[in-house]
Amino acid sequence: MTRLATVTLPSGETAWGTVTEAGFHALSPLFPQYPTLREVVAAGACEEVAKAGDEQPAQSDFTYEIPIPSPEKIICVGVNFPDRNAEYKDGKEAPPKPSLFIRFPRSFTGHNRPLIRPPETPQLDYEGEIAVVIGKGGRRIPEAEALSHIGALTLCNEGTLRDWVRHAKFNVTQGKNWDSSGAMGPWLVPFTDEAQITEADIETRVNGELRQQDNTARMLFPVAFQIAYISTFTTLVPGDIIVSGTPTGAGARFDPPKFLKPGDVVEVTSPGLGILRNTVEDA
Repeated sequence: MTRLATVTLPSGETAWGTVTEAGFHALSPLFPQYPTLREVVAAGACEEVAKAGDEQPAQSDFTYEIPIPSPEKIICVGVNFPDRNAEYKDGKEAPPKPSLFIRFPRSFTGHNRPLIRPPETPQLDYEGEIAVVIGKGGRRIPEAEALSHIGALTLCNEGTLRDWVRHAKFNVTQGKNWDSSGAMGPWLVPFTDEAQITEADIETRVNGELRQQDNTARMLFPVAFQIAYISTFTTLVPGDIIVSGTPTGAGARFDPPKFLKPGDVVEVTSPGLGILRNTVEDA
């Protein structure tokens, strides 16, 4: 399986390359035409560059960063599984259109790095999801063609400060964008088969306890619809990320709530994409 990651090396240099059982194989020095993985995805070159990793030395000392360091847009889809809609207990049927909100890259950290619980609130929550990286941009993309615009997939923990998402009547922005409150990674996996996103299991565990479990086939708004809908009002460009929705089981939905605390370990997993693992620390 091709796994392309962005890392920081002990020298402080940021590099991208492949990850194998042996470690990290730096490829960015070999491909100066691709400053980041964003340009690799835009060129449709994921598989091509990965082949060069076999001949590069493996490094074991590195720190994961989010795979696409500077996406133009990170668009998140809320309330996208049937049981998530029922969580709200407002008596309403599933909405006819998806709920969307924006996150900033700084609100995510990399694999094996801590999620940061801020001093302003203890209500740090988890949301395991699959993130879609656009490979071919477009505007008003037909739903029937939408999946062909995907370049790669990765995992996301769309960490949320629950009380802050309720500060206002119609938006959740301020609860979704605390620095390093969420995570993305560990790596990009090239998108080669529709089943990678149409029939994918997604699970989240906290300290080994299964909290979330579902399959993307049950999404209220499948990823093809998401791409078509979003591209109606904004131009999607290569490297844009769509965080596609989380199953039921976030900490806020327990009685009493099970918010994250320092020392907790959160793992988001999906077959073929690996495990996104993060600890929790106070700021």
